[in-house]
Amino acid sequence: MATVFADAPDAATPEIAAVAGSVAGNVAAPGPTPAMAEPKKPNPAVTKTVAFAKSLIAPMLGILAFLAIWGALAPQVDTSLGALPGPVEVAAQGFSLFDEWSAAKDAEAQFYTDQDARNAVQVAAGNPAGVQNFDYAGTPTFIDQIFTSLKTVALGFGLATLVAVPIGLFAGLSPTFNAAINPLIQIMKPVSPLAWLPIVTMVISAMITSADPMLPKAFVISALVVMLCSLWPTLINTAIGAASIDKDLLNVGRVLKLGWFAKLTRLVLPSSLPYIFTGMRLSLGVGWMVLIAAEMLAQNPGLGKFVWDEFQNGSSQSLARIMFAVVVIGFIGFGLDRLMMSLQALVSKNRTI
Repeated sequence: MATVFADAPDAATPEIAAVAGSVAGNVAAPGPTPAMAEPKKPNPAVTKTVAFAKSLIAPMLGILAFLAIWGALAPQVDTSLGALPGPVEVAAQGFSLFDEWSAAKDAEAQFYTDQDARNAVQVAAGNPAGVQNFDYAGTPTFIDQIFTSLKTVALGFGLATLVAVPIGLFAGLSPTFNAAINPLIQIMKPVSPLAWLPIVTMVISAMITSADPMLPKAFVISALVVMLCSLWPTLINTAIGAASIDKDLLNVGRVLKLGWFAKLTRLVLPSSLPYIFTGMRLSLGVGWMVLIAAEMLAQNPGLGKFVWDEFQNGSSQSLARIMFAVVVIGFIGFGLDRLMMSLQALVSKNRTI
């Protein structure tokens, strides 16, 4: 069979060569393309500011809604002291209480100024025996009561921590000891401060018989009631933290032949810190609530006594003052909780195992 091959032309026609050259030029040698613009990065400070603002919007809206509902419904509620105060009336009494504190401070300063002047006259007259120094005995103001309550809860919380943490660590490390004290904890934990108060009052009154004790008797009574009611969360959480320590760490301690004190301070205590601080936060909140009830019932100095005195006063301003005291008590409790959270974060950041 014959096969026919066509002879390739030696040269393309001028038209085809022109088209081929044009295509080759467009494909093989493209021109420079403009560079793509990189997206602009947001400013970190602006991003954080926007995120912080957004995090405040919802809480602020909630607070404003609460104040609006409170202001609208308060005039509709009639009490024996008149209509329920709204936010404006309560805020006005807050300013009034601050003015009373300022006036009391001025009176105290004037008292000591006059006393120093009288003593200076006696010294100038050559009669040093006539010099007399007295303490100012004015009525405690609302702000004075706040500081009294804070000092009381600090003492009670400190005593509770000193008692609860060692017992909790021992209970967490010793199942036998934990089994022995667990029934007592479960029985004592739900006891109301109102039940502890008369017992503590009688015991402290029998122990403190001095006419001028180092600490006022009422102050000690309130602090001990706070301690007895607030130590249980710290004790329980500390025991859980000590019991949940990684067994490998304890094995390392045995290998290194660490003593009990070194094992406690270098292994057990650092591992238990998150649990301990969680318990302390709970204990501080319980202690603050217990303190107000104890002061109110026992008529010990503090915010609880202020609330009870205003309730007994029965004036037209008493209800607004009580409500302002409630708001302050809530803010102080919130602040104490934030303080414990910050302390926990600081200690946890610096702890090493």
